[in-house]
Amino acid sequence: MAGAARQWLGLLAGLFAAAAAFAQTTGHRPDAIWTDAFEAPDQGPRRDGDAARFLAQATFGPTTAEIARLRSLGYRAWLEQQFAEPVSTSEPYLDWIANQPDGDVTDDARLEIWAINAAALPDPSRAQRVPTDLLRQRVAFALSQIFVVSNANGTLNYQPWALASYQDMLATQAFGNFRDLLRAVTLHPAMGIYLNMLQNQKEDDGQNIHPDENFAREVLQLFSVGLVKLNADGTPLLQNGQPVPTYGQAAVRGFAAVFTGWNWSNFGCGPATYTCCDEETYFWCGPGNRDEAPWQQPMQPVEAFHDTAHDKQLLNYAGASLPGGVLAHGGSATAELDAALGNIVDHPNVGPFIARRLIQNLVTSNPTPAYVGRVAAKFADNGQGVRGDMKAVLRAILLDVEARSGYLQRPDSYGRLREPLLKLTHLWRAMDARSGNGRVGNLSTWPPLELRLGEAPLRSQTVFNFFKPDYAPPGEIRTRGLRAPEFQILSDSLAVSTPNRLFYELFCYYTGSDRCYDSDAAETLQMNLARDAPLAASNPAALLDRYDLLFLSGQMSPFMRATVLAQLQGLTSADYGAALGRVRVQNALYLIMNSPEYSVQK
Repeated sequence: MAGAARQWLGLLAGLFAAAAAFAQTTGHRPDAIWTDAFEAPDQGPRRDGDAARFLAQATFGPTTAEIARLRSLGYRAWLEQQFAEPVSTSEPYLDWIANQPDGDVTDDARLEIWAINAAALPDPSRAQRVPTDLLRQRVAFALSQIFVVSNANGTLNYQPWALASYQDMLATQAFGNFRDLLRAVTLHPAMGIYLNMLQNQKEDDGQNIHPDENFAREVLQLFSVGLVKLNADGTPLLQNGQPVPTYGQAAVRGFAAVFTGWNWSNFGCGPATYTCCDEETYFWCGPGNRDEAPWQQPMQPVEAFHDTAHDKQLLNYAGASLPGGVLAHGGSATAELDAALGNIVDHPNVGPFIARRLIQNLVTSNPTPAYVGRVAAKFADNGQGVRGDMKAVLRAILLDVEARSGYLQRPDSYGRLREPLLKLTHLWRAMDARSGNGRVGNLSTWPPLELRLGEAPLRSQTVFNFFKPDYAPPGEIRTRGLRAPEFQILSDSLAVSTPNRLFYELFCYYTGSDRCYDSDAAETLQMNLARDAPLAASNPAALLDRYDLLFLSGQMSPFMRATVLAQLQGLTSADYGAALGRVRVQNALYLIMNSPEYSVQK
């Protein structure tokens, strides 16, 4: 009997080995059966590849050190540690540059500190401190694609401190409550300038003045509730087969009237200075210099210009604290603002609306309604009766079964196209990029980053971001009713310019390089190709194992592996001598980063 048992176990082991070998030769995605276990998906990561996938969603890219740290901590402990990390801000960097010999602070300088914080590079303005708030910076970038402001605005184009402050505000609020986040967005002067709320004034028929509706429209359409009523799982609520509008023009006018009477913070012309109808003071009290405090401080109310004479129709929905959604007239600017924002945040659409957008930005372009519904439920109640807890929302997004293993159940519709900017930050992180003086000159070359990569932080041409969340390119994706937002910037020119930019980064910008005119400039980020060159020279197959983990989370197909390995083995010391290892590293990275398998984050 014992011999038979051993024979049976041997046969079973052989069958499993054959099945695994077959899977390795025919596909590149692990079968779900190999990941099934008694543990819940959020109990991992059980493998390095699982850790790398999680970090690709929760940060600007995995590193070998962060993979090891995540595996030692586990998903939940890592998240709690990240929630506690201090905020890495942007404004001090601009102050530091202003005190340098050249003292030239442009919006490119703001991009530099964004890159330093995103890619966790040593910050020269803070004694080479390396940012540790990896999750916060990634979430802040996702929020910046929802609550859009941009230097494309004629005024903000020359205000790097204002935009840096706005970015810092998003990072600061990323783990707080959504109500506080929406309030901070509403009162930030960069938003006040961008969507015309700053110095908005009450109705005056005699002078043909009417409250500006720009911010009122966008705070509803793009920042909170959307155009149509939603079910709890984010699907449209239908009546007679048709979607139901969330609000009408009356609500837009009502919110526009609420958002009157807000101006620069008190910097020599605050509320005590104003008298009734002192329009000259109201419109000419802004900051004189780009780095002054009013660009970075919340706007303040000026009651003389706030509409107190009219009742205001806001959102009307079941359970609204305002009867009929009507805000009675006579309140102060602050009281009415808080009541209006409460009216928005308590609307049942907000949870599924924000849940889907954050899932799309971090995990997958096509979350199932069940996934959206689970995250929206945490928005509605974090388990302790609190609505809008962003930590609870982020835990729900990143630890959901669909985030952790959805690519196994729905391999043909799961994932998201990697944005070119995220490819670049991923490369910098994975390859230990550093510059001689701590600055990031790679971002300030001509043409502007948004033209070379299709996007740049806070540089969208419109309030709708660089791509819309419901965009679907023609063809199979649209026919199947799927979404692929990032494909909206994948133009013919970008399909060429992005690989060209990555080529330049890899073949010009590496430690010790002088191959291109700016390769050895003090401010150029250089890849540490020497780190992996010995491995590449001696064992290119092992090099691919390392890059498969760092860039594809262990999902490289056998076909791709064989193709890239053949290319690397075709590069010999007879042709490249002592540079063989570096050249193999460059070829491996260039082929991987431009491959379809890497380009779609799974």
